[in-house]
Amino acid sequence: ILMSSGTPYKIFSLYHGNNQDAGLIGSSLCCFLSEGAGDFYCSGNDLSTFTKIPEGGVQEMARQGAELLRKYVRAYIDFPKPLVAVVNGPAVGISVTVLGLFDLIYATERATFHTPFTQLGQSAEGCSSYTFPRIMGPTKASEMLLFNKKLTASQACELGLITEVFPDTSFQSEVWTRLKAYARLPPQLIRSVEKERLYAVNDVEVERLMERWTSEECFNAVMSFFQAKAKL
Repeated sequence: ILMSSGTPYKIFSLYHGNNQDAGLIGSSLCCFLSEGAGDFYCSGNDLSTFTKIPEGGVQEMARQGAELLRKYVRAYIDFPKPLVAVVNGPAVGISVTVLGLFDLIYATERATFHTPFTQLGQSAEGCSSYTFPRIMGPTKASEMLLFNKKLTASQACELGLITEVFPDTSFQSEVWTRLKAYARLPPQLIRSVEKERLYAVNDVEVERLMERWTSEECFNAVMSFFQAKAKL
């Protein structure tokens, strides 16, 4: 069985038993397939949380967000079957950073990959501070994670971030032909051999983000983002 998510965020509820499909994690599931809906793969985290401060203030908002993020990324690290991403369009933020934990990533030629963290006064997550330098080298990783460079699908493929790029017109047929063939193979996981390292990286990234979320610099950057968006 191929488990198709319909959204990159479904893995969290699936793995933590909050979804009716959770039982499929057993032996019948060959892999987890993450795919976007419509023209976009994923637009990243919802920044409107910065406008909805809970009763405990900014510190409580940061604590809640950090705990959710920690569990979300660990769901990828711990997932017992191969992770496959079918990137059908632009991907932003955490939907890009967690790709370093995936086993197979196919993208349409329309796809782009953007991690505008410093632009928003934030820092990298999804274990990307560890996986990206390993995949593409430290300077290219810094260009993405620190200097907000947006990659085209072909650039991402050249750097090793994704597996293969397909024309938009034949994307679905090409991808599903391959996935159906792979579904007959026994699953083998690479990330399972370095779980402790990934746990540690995730924890460090989350702690750093908690600091960023409570900073005036981050708050001002996010508010500037909303002001610019309102003028469009």
